[in-house]
Amino acid sequence: MSTKVKSPENLPKKPGVYIMRDANDEIIYIGKAKNLINRVRSYFREKLDRPKTQILMSHFDSLEYIVTNSEKEALILEATLIKKHRPRYNVQLKDDKRYPYVKITNEKYPRLIITRNITKNGIYYGPFTDVTSVKKTVKFLKSLFKIRTCRNMDGPCLNSQIDLCYAPCSGEISKEEYDEIINKIDLFFQGKYSVIVKNLKKEMAEAAENEQFEKAAVLRDQITSIEEIMEKQFVDLVDDDLDQDVIAIAPNDNEVVVIIMPIRNGKIVGRDDFLMSGSQYESNSEILFAFIQQYYGFNRHIPKQILLNEPIDDTELLEEWLSDLRGNKVYIKVPMKGVKLRLVNMAQKNAEIIKHQKKAMENSLIELKKYLKLDKLPRIIEGYDISNISGKFAVGSKVSFKDAKPNKKKYKRFKIETPGPNDFAMMKELLTRRLKMIDTDEEPDLIVIDGGKGQLGMACEVLDELNLAHIPIIGLAKEFEEIYIPNSKRPIIIPKNNKALHLLQQVRDESHRFAITYHRKLRSDNISESSLDDIPGIGKKRKINILKEFGTIDNVKNASVEELAKIKGMNEKAVSYTHLRAHETEADL
Repeated sequence: MSTKVKSPENLPKKPGVYIMRDANDEIIYIGKAKNLINRVRSYFREKLDRPKTQILMSHFDSLEYIVTNSEKEALILEATLIKKHRPRYNVQLKDDKRYPYVKITNEKYPRLIITRNITKNGIYYGPFTDVTSVKKTVKFLKSLFKIRTCRNMDGPCLNSQIDLCYAPCSGEISKEEYDEIINKIDLFFQGKYSVIVKNLKKEMAEAAENEQFEKAAVLRDQITSIEEIMEKQFVDLVDDDLDQDVIAIAPNDNEVVVIIMPIRNGKIVGRDDFLMSGSQYESNSEILFAFIQQYYGFNRHIPKQILLNEPIDDTELLEEWLSDLRGNKVYIKVPMKGVKLRLVNMAQKNAEIIKHQKKAMENSLIELKKYLKLDKLPRIIEGYDISNISGKFAVGSKVSFKDAKPNKKKYKRFKIETPGPNDFAMMKELLTRRLKMIDTDEEPDLIVIDGGKGQLGMACEVLDELNLAHIPIIGLAKEFEEIYIPNSKRPIIIPKNNKALHLLQQVRDESHRFAITYHRKLRSDNISESSLDDIPGIGKKRKINILKEFGTIDNVKNASVEELAKIKGMNEKAVSYTHLRAHETEADL
């Protein structure tokens, strides 16, 4: 229970958390204290040395406090409250990327899934920056260990019939045997693959001795698969078996880049970068403390050792808290020599590189704001494109860029219903359908459409109809890379070597790629189900060429043998069969 006060005079001499509010009762800062009255009194001195404290107290109106049993409990509560309220003047971990994690679900017979949301249930590994790689790894583990993938255990499914699942739903495997498999997967993500292989070899020997040769063969294949994937996936660097995380920071203007490199069983298994906001008035020690507190506070793997590039205050408090989470002693160290120092230097170098990359990204947004005369930085840019063949299989795409990088979780594709060919009307449908969703989605800072004056004029009409004319919009004409803006007769020309133009081109090209990929999929699916499938000599490539040339079977019916012969890849026999079959069916391709 919290108690609200105006000054520190009545605060207890106990550990706890203090919550500062402004005149609008908004939380502006949350802190922890070993002794509440002593800590909070420091904010009320006549002379405040730190600029951050001066700014904070200029907005202060009242505070409340929560007493805890120990400073460690205060540390945990502080992290929880900062994550919940995100106060303006706290150093905060920004994790906008939302990289995926691998999760072992908290079920009687657990599943292995990929998720971007961390909850209190289950065991998590990650984050993983290479999404494609982690998908392949999860698929590999599912097939290797034959664990269940279905949400509802309502009887044997197809996977069990084709030997991809041990079918716990029908009692084909005991709970104890299934738990052993899950333990192997847990060891895999901890990097302890040598332990897995050792255990599998022991099981294989026992199976062979008991003349369970089929089981022994399965175990042999599992051993081979694990040894092969481990050779490819991880990089040897460290000469010991410690479970470590290496953390380094690189301060920027208003944010700090943090790099974390997990090391499992003496091997680097990944690298991730984060931003800490609200850090311009904080020391590096305070930033590192806040990162460790917020990063490890929510269901992440706790390593045996954390290596830092700089020392921090209250190391013992963090070690005690992390040790409780892990279940045995955790050490925080700043290495001074050897391999561990090289690891920290590697992380530091990576942090500096990411810092410069983020600075370049910010510069491209600043340049774009200047050229387009925008009111604010276009942090969220959306690009739109249409793809079709003579009006058929028409699709639309929306791609989203956040801070000059693709934000693929916000991509969306549409099947266009407008009859074609009419690219203007199709684009109008696409924009209308997407922008009607603005109420439930974040508003873009800039819209980019592929085209010139005509396309831009139509797009502006859509914005007017939906009362969204305040959203900046441009048309990017491909031939001369001219930029058209509303209410201007002349296009804007951005120099070819300018980063702002490169960013707009990337948005335009990505929206085109996303649209045409979907278009090809629909076209391919349609071709796969074509009534011409059983024509001898007509495969997928020839059907695509027929579709490009004639569109429908009606047009093929009316085509002469000579016209069919002109189609790329056709021979005399294929022409004859196609001409004959086209007169037997009325179905579209």
